[in-house]
Amino acid sequence: MEVLLARDVERVGKSGDIVKVKDGYARNFLLPQKFAVIATPDNIKRLEVIKRKREEEEQKKVEALKVLADQISKLSCTITAKSGEDDALYGSVSSQDIAAALVNEGVQIDKKQIEIAEPIKALGLFTVKVKVHSEIDANLKVWVIKDKG
Repeated sequence: MEVLLARDVERVGKSGDIVKVKDGYARNFLLPQKFAVIATPDNIKRLEVIKRKREEEEQKKVEALKVLADQISKLSCTITAKSGEDDALYGSVSSQDIAAALVNEGVQIDKKQIEIAEPIKALGLFTVKVKVHSEIDANLKVWVIKDKG
């Protein structure tokens, strides 16, 4: 029996795939659990429409994220940190500190999206990679300055 998968099913296929399975497996498991529907021409047409809508939504999302990445690349944020006389920091600047500084600039980014190549333990200018999307990166300039307090 040919079925159209509504969800990813381990060792069978991914959502949207048309797969051939045994009749009993389809009738007793896939169909009652709503993991699949019978692959009729009408169901296949519906799936194609749904796939097109998802692709359009994904394309719009990627375009918006490209704008965000461009905005982040144009920014530079400043972080004040306590340091010793040789300009070495007490501790280091974390991705959480950078995310908080970005909020002050009007950009909301999760700290997990910020990739610091090596720990920032000194004063100066650093470039940090921000992973906006799996395919979209932005480079953010981070100034670390001495805390005067």
